[in-house]
Amino acid sequence: MPAPQVESVLGPAKRELFKAMRAYNKAAVGKSDYRALAVTIRDKGKIVGGLVGETYWGWMYVNALWVAAEHRGKGYGRSLLRTAEAEARKRGVRNVFLDSFSFQAPKFYAKLGYREYGRLKEFPKGHSRHSLTKVL
Repeated sequence: MPAPQVESVLGPAKRELFKAMRAYNKAAVGKSDYRALAVTIRDKGKIVGGLVGETYWGWMYVNALWVAAEHRGKGYGRSLLRTAEAEARKRGVRNVFLDSFSFQAPKFYAKLGYREYGRLKEFPKGHSRHSLTKVL
């Protein structure tokens, strides 16, 4: 067996591996209806908050939600998430999942109806990674 090689995850190897994985998944469960999702809030053209996610198989995954420090506590995060959830509903999505570190915003998500279904302790050291979900 040839020895494994470390390659750039942004190069051709990533594209080839994901293409093969998508083909395997499609054969197992059918078309994913994958669609990327981005929601932003801009101030004078500059992004001051945003959410990046994706929808597939009737679910939305939130990859990232960020609000600039000077705009936190003003409802921007709530607005971003609510807008993404509304768009997900339009796409036929009925469930959302995401991850948040303990030093980020798990309590914020809980206030918006998300419930924790998993936690990895000491990831990173001294903190934890929370997996949360919500039925739309």
